[in-house]
Amino acid sequence: MNKVYKIIQLIARLLFGATFIFSGFVKAIDPLGTAYKVADYFEAFGMPITADWITVFFAFLLITVEFCIGTMMFFNVKLKLASILGTLFMVVMTPLTLYLAIENPVKDCGCFGDAIVLTNWETFYKNVALCVLLAIIFFTQKLICPSRKKIKFSYTGGGIFFSNKYGQPWLSEWGSWVFIGISAMISIGMCTYGYTHLPLIDFRPYKVGANIIEGMQIPEDAEHPEYDVKFIYAKDGVEKEFNMENAPYEDSTWVFVEQKSVLIKEGYVPPIHDFSIVTEDGDITDYVLETPGFTLLVISPKLEKADEDAVAEVKDIITSLTEKDIPCYWLTSTYAEDVEKFKEKYQLGIPFGATDEITLKTIVRANPGLVLLKEGTVVAKWHHNHLPEISEIYQFIH
Repeated sequence: MNKVYKIIQLIARLLFGATFIFSGFVKAIDPLGTAYKVADYFEAFGMPITADWITVFFAFLLITVEFCIGTMMFFNVKLKLASILGTLFMVVMTPLTLYLAIENPVKDCGCFGDAIVLTNWETFYKNVALCVLLAIIFFTQKLICPSRKKIKFSYTGGGIFFSNKYGQPWLSEWGSWVFIGISAMISIGMCTYGYTHLPLIDFRPYKVGANIIEGMQIPEDAEHPEYDVKFIYAKDGVEKEFNMENAPYEDSTWVFVEQKSVLIKEGYVPPIHDFSIVTEDGDITDYVLETPGFTLLVISPKLEKADEDAVAEVKDIITSLTEKDIPCYWLTSTYAEDVEKFKEKYQLGIPFGATDEITLKTIVRANPGLVLLKEGTVVAKWHHNHLPEISEIYQFIH
């Protein structure tokens, strides 16, 4: 019977650990995305944060804790501590995701980054399943190792799958802490790389090779959104609610008051549904995407937060490309008057376009970042910490 409990615990432990490892990994390769989600959380709860370093710190902390809990659980290292930390983590996240599911202050929790986007209800159900796995781990651990008597460590086999017959781990005390330290360093290392570079794996709809025009298209057979529409009419001072079938459209004794529409089922939403470029001359989105040949987009969600040294390098790149008749556009969500000040400060003569801030942050995790397009297709992207030499850009163009 003891072996059955061990197998049950193994399955629960591997599932829980793998989920946390995967969740930590996909967030670690794109820590800025996690920082943006942390900022959304704080704003949803009426605590907006203006200092970017605070959200980045919380993102690094969240990712590292999650990744370490996952590796400890998966590889059977300090299982009791991992179970306690996992429980504390779920005690916070499960009620939070229930609130998100009910009130819907943010669209998705971002638990799996952009790799797997879950609805708020799906996230809550996922957390309930993780809580069940934790309960199984606690319950089976007591059955497998009922005695709390301390036994001097000696490796007797079992490894990451099972403890030995005394319920001991496969690593010594110091070995376990070394393992945890290595896990933390791996997580922090991935976060640091992802913060200073573009993500190693890009799960977003603007990844290299994606065509923005195709990403915005809606298939002919796509599902349409469904709404529950109610009409409020009044008669003799009394208001009454009607639906589309029984509303008194032709009865003049009823006076229309208002219409209420509640979304009951979302229709198909294209991967790219909020990309637009608006200049002082109007919307130029189609023109930019359909321009033959290559186009360079400079992305700056907020100009006041753009890396100043990088701006000077970008200016040199723009100058070289415009001499080759390659169009360049600087996209930002900054207000027009501040755009003019920015252009004057850096003596920039290229067109500036207004684009939604969230869209710009999604396109490239850098400020400024460069995106090279060819007739709407993303050919290459660069972070402001690793801007290309002009010769590197010409390799794509020629």
